Amino acid sequence: MALTRFDRHELNRILTVYGRMVAAGEWRDYALDFLDEVAVFSIFRRASEMPLFRVEKRPCLKSKQGQYVVVAPGGQILRRGHELAQVLKIFDKKLLKALAAE
Repeated sequence: MALTRFDRHELNRILTVYGRMVAAGEWRDYALDFLDEVAVFSIFRRASEMPLFRVEKRPCLKSKQGQYVVVAPGGQILRRGHELAQVLKIFDKKLLKALAAE
């Protein structure tokens, strides 16, 4: 079975959000995992910690709930959908809070 991966367009969208949060001082590291059924972009405050968030792509759910999901540390699903841009909008509020705190 082939590995699930993010394509160039998807990675560009994710890295754009990641770059903004790094510039705001909120995030500092990330990791990519490509498995048979899921591709995962994990976001860390520090490399030695558990991920703050995971952005997952699960193509098997494309026709159901949507293949993109943002997951919190405890496994709580924060947002799920068919469009990556819509799913990543959850981080807009977090960016505004980070910028307001400065």
